[in-house]
Amino acid sequence: MKLGLDIGYSGAKLALPMKKIVLADQLGFDSIWSAEAYGSDAITPLVYIGALTKRIRLGTGIAQLAARTPTNLAMTAQTADALVGEGRIVIGLGVSNPQVVEGWYGQPWGKPAERIRDYVAIMRKVWAREVPLMHEGTEIRIPYDGPGATGRAKPLKSILHGNPNIPVMFGANTPGNLRLTGEITEGLVAMHTTPHNLPGKIRYLEEGLAKRSDGKTRKDFEIVSNVRVVVTDDVKAAMADARKFTALYVGGMGSKEQNFHKQAMVDRGFASEADRIQELYLAGRKQEAEAAVPDDYLDEAALYGPPARIRERFPAWGDAGFTILRLTNTSKEAMRLMADIVAG
Repeated sequence: MKLGLDIGYSGAKLALPMKKIVLADQLGFDSIWSAEAYGSDAITPLVYIGALTKRIRLGTGIAQLAARTPTNLAMTAQTADALVGEGRIVIGLGVSNPQVVEGWYGQPWGKPAERIRDYVAIMRKVWAREVPLMHEGTEIRIPYDGPGATGRAKPLKSILHGNPNIPVMFGANTPGNLRLTGEITEGLVAMHTTPHNLPGKIRYLEEGLAKRSDGKTRKDFEIVSNVRVVVTDDVKAAMADARKFTALYVGGMGSKEQNFHKQAMVDRGFASEADRIQELYLAGRKQEAEAAVPDDYLDEAALYGPPARIRERFPAWGDAGFTILRLTNTSKEAMRLMADIVAG
């Protein structure tokens, strides 16, 4: 089991928790994970962090597909990897949701599953530099030959001889996307996933892994989980921040008709609670929505309590199949405790 530190995306002002990041590097954490929504981007902070740390891996958790063309993300990733030291960049991808894709990026939601396959294949071709880039996919074709094309396109090869082995992971929840994740990536960036429901998802990942032609198996595959760790004698009080986050995502991060975070709560066995949270949140009753989040839902997805309780509950994560615990909203005290627990 390895540890990661989640730094998310910024609020109104960009401020990186550099003291925690440097501590994570010193404590032997495996990775730092950024994110993006519709404000700060996921890549730029990692390059800055890479200049101030020595060895820790730097992952996007996640970079949104709609934010960049696959060639642009491939260029950005290999540039960042060259700047911070080859082998440190990890690209975690995700499709976001229709609100962001259409409302922020001005692109059609379309058929994300087919786009994912094209997107990853194109990035790998850019990094490999075996031949000039050409790709005839279901969703993406390079060189472009669609409406408005001049007919003068020329297949090109990356000028930069970058790292050809940058790991790609994917943020997936549905059976189809989990299978695809197992088939074409190096790992799953899991959200809404706990020791209780990961085994069911691993079944789909293994179905995808069985289709690979590169010989990679489960032992080569990483599964990253978000885990809140709060060292406290008051477990219920420790859930306050998670309650707000859950109400925001289940209630408002998506439309009433299509909210992936709400569906994930339903899939974990909290259907009536998810309906109630969304109803309250969309009615503007945010505090009531927060109060409606069940304690059991929060507790099974985190490590709350005094050190003895955290130590007792920690092994379940490794036993379930997670390989990296990405600590979110955590303190330096919790970071040190987790490093000690993992070290044995």
